[in-house]
Amino acid sequence: MADERCKVVLLAGGVGGAKMAEGLDGLDDIDLAIIGNVADDAEFHGLWVSPDIDTVTYTLAERIDRKQGWGVADESHRALSVLAELGKDAWMSLGDRDFGLHIYRTERIRNGDRRSEIAADVAKAFGVKSRILLPTDDILQTQIKTDPGWMSFQEYFVREACRPDVQDIRFEGAEKAQATPEALAAIAEADLIVIAPSNPLVSIAPILSVIGMKQALQAAAAPKIAVSPIIAGKVVKGPADRMMASLGLEATALGVARHYADLADAIVIDRQDAALEASVEALGLRCIVDDILMKNREDKLRLARFVVDCAALPASRRACA
Repeated sequence: MADERCKVVLLAGGVGGAKMAEGLDGLDDIDLAIIGNVADDAEFHGLWVSPDIDTVTYTLAERIDRKQGWGVADESHRALSVLAELGKDAWMSLGDRDFGLHIYRTERIRNGDRRSEIAADVAKAFGVKSRILLPTDDILQTQIKTDPGWMSFQEYFVREACRPDVQDIRFEGAEKAQATPEALAAIAEADLIVIAPSNPLVSIAPILSVIGMKQALQAAAAPKIAVSPIIAGKVVKGPADRMMASLGLEATALGVARHYADLADAIVIDRQDAALEASVEALGLRCIVDDILMKNREDKLRLARFVVDCAALPASRRACA
């Protein structure tokens, strides 16, 4: 791994996934392939919107709105304001530049193009050097069950602002969704597989629900390292801790480790959670303790370098310190 570019596959969704992607993308000795979450995708105003894929793409293209962590920087919302004026639901915040991408994607889907090819072409046009791969070209959508009943993830996340308690989660279309050959090839050829500090339940689990994906990951020869999205019982951004608690899961780094125990070889947790190290290792996972909060680009690069280096060193936390 030291003599050539390390082939890294990153499973990623949401802001945490985009941050990890940015760190790995910034390492010169890394050949990065990102398998993103497509289960947040939905149709709005006749256009197909892919929030997690777009967040990763905008981040690596230096177009992201850094303040909110999603959407496009220097954005306006004139089109959305017109839709609202005409009586259309406008709770899904789509900026004018963002609309341009959704129009492009939708037109190509209607022309019969593969969604994987569309995502790759967008990334190339925007100057992204890493490969952005889709786990499936089929429609896969996260559904959330709350007191009022089942709703789409975007309805729960954006319209309801994550307020309702989550009673159940399902991935509509998972029984038919086939893994893309690009994603399967990247996994088989990887030197390292990283699970980003994304929501385990609605960012990573949908990827694993695709037919053939989890089996390919389990069969891969590459070491698999997860990074906890929870620090001291709280997430940096998003509803992962509340969702886990609502479903009766332990909303800690240990709870995350349990979730990945049948997939990952190791998990990186924050120094604030160092007391959980023995409990994590009792699950059969190697536990690596470090500072994992990514507040700026330097933090992202440092954590990415740390994770890659740990994969190449003996299975000792001290060796990675």
